[in-house]
Amino acid sequence: MGLLDNKTAIVTGSSRGIGAEVAKILAGEGAAVVVNYRQKAPRANKVVSGIQEAGGRAVAVGADLTTVEGVQALASAAMEEFGSLDVLVLNASGGMESGMEEGYALKLNRDAQLNMLNAAVPLMPEGSRVVFVTSHQAHFIDTVPTMPEYEPVARSKRAGEVALRELLPNLEEKGISLVVVSGDMIEGTVTATLLDRSNPGAIEARRAEAGKLYSVEEFAAEVAKMVTADVESGHTEYVGGADYFGKSA
Repeated sequence: MGLLDNKTAIVTGSSRGIGAEVAKILAGEGAAVVVNYRQKAPRANKVVSGIQEAGGRAVAVGADLTTVEGVQALASAAMEEFGSLDVLVLNASGGMESGMEEGYALKLNRDAQLNMLNAAVPLMPEGSRVVFVTSHQAHFIDTVPTMPEYEPVARSKRAGEVALRELLPNLEEKGISLVVVSGDMIEGTVTATLLDRSNPGAIEARRAEAGKLYSVEEFAAEVAKMVTADVESGHTEYVGGADYFGKSA
């Protein structure tokens, strides 16, 4: 018996990286998983076929979470494909990409997260769990400066976390818990690659400062743990980056 047998999970931004790994772990624990992508259909389909080959259940759903249609499509897919929605992992984030419109980071990292949660909540039974994935660079942005290139993203992700936390009382009424996972910079993620490109040596410097950086797989395992962890709603799970602690957030 898996921890998540007969449960359905949506993992946003799960065609690659942390999201893809989280989707695989949850499927391995018995969950039916809705794998979400914005543009990378072949990658998402590969994640799904990997899960299916391992005996799990998954479906790929293309949805741009900055649109109402995208959010609705993703929430509906869980119900239509698997008949329930018990877990929502808010992993999609961005804002470092080039060529995005003004305010895109806030639109994706705050507004889309809220809209996704609000679309999911009416479908989620008591005992459901929401996990929001963020970074120390964002979580501690008000007390610890970050690299200038990352600051707009960090501020928008912090705004997203604050907005989600404002919904805690409403979630509590429905018996839904929210857990935040905050990670140090992760080796091999898109964000880390983009940061290193705009600020060469940034990753190396952070690694030296922190002593160790988590890999995508290691961090994903920590995120997945929080889906079933016995923690209070509103709990923040810190992964790596011990030098941040003791700084109020």
